[in-house]
Amino acid sequence: MKQNFKLIVSYDGTRYFGWEHQPNTDMTIQGKLETVLTRMVGLPENKPVTVIGAGRTDAGVHARAMTCNVLLDTEMTPEEIQAYMNHYLPEDISVNEVRHAADRFHSRFNAAGKTYRYTLWYGATKPVFDRKYVTILEKAPDIDLMREAATLMTGTHDYKCFCGNPKMKKSTVRTVDSIRIETQGNYIRLYFHGNGFLQNMVRIMTGTLISVGYGEIRPEEIPGMIGSKDRKNAGPTAPPQGLCMMKVDY
Repeated sequence: MKQNFKLIVSYDGTRYFGWEHQPNTDMTIQGKLETVLTRMVGLPENKPVTVIGAGRTDAGVHARAMTCNVLLDTEMTPEEIQAYMNHYLPEDISVNEVRHAADRFHSRFNAAGKTYRYTLWYGATKPVFDRKYVTILEKAPDIDLMREAATLMTGTHDYKCFCGNPKMKKSTVRTVDSIRIETQGNYIRLYFHGNGFLQNMVRIMTGTLISVGYGEIRPEEIPGMIGSKDRKNAGPTAPPQGLCMMKVDY
C-alpha cells in the first residue's frame, strides 16, 4: 500500500536547470530525486514516482530546506529511505529528513509561507569560497534607501510588476510579510517571507532594491511601480546564484 512521505531536501543548484522537469535534460532536482526513488521501489523508468515540491526554484538557485512529498509503495522505514537516497544521489543534493505524512498532505498546496534569502557581496577582493552563492556588486549600495523601499514592497498587493512570466494567467496577488536586510562585513543578505512568490519575484524585487541602493530608482516610486502591474517599470532580474530557499512553513 502506498504511503505519503515528507522530505526535507538541500541542494546546490549551480549545475541544475531548476527544480522542475525540463525537456531534453535530466539535470533537474526533481528528476534526480525521482530517478533514485523509482529505482528504490523497483518501478520501470517509464513509470516513475512523482515528487511534489513546495516550490519551483529556477536554474542556478539553491535550497537549504526544500519540502517535498512523495507516495511510495515500500516497506522501508523513513531512516532507510533517507540512507538509500543519500547513498545514490549526487553529492550536491542531500535528503536531510524523511518522515511519514498524512495521506492528504501536499507540500505545495498546504504551504502557509516561505522564506527566501538573497546574498550580495561587494569589495576590493573576491569571495573565492562563496562565489557560487553570492551576487557580486561593483560598489556598496545605500542600505538605508534599500530598507525604505523594502518596507514599501511589503503587504498584500498584485505583484504582477515583479513577475517574470508575462503569460501568467493565475492571480498575481500575494502577501509579503517582511523583507529584512542584514549586513555583515562585505555581505548584504535580504530575507523575504510571504505566503507565496511568483516566478522570478524575489530576484526581480532584489534587482529593484539594488537599483534603489544605487540611486537609479527612488523609494517613493515603489507604490506606483506596484500599482502599474507592469514588469517594465520594475528593476532588473538579479542573477540566480545569490538566491536560496531557506524554509517552508506549514
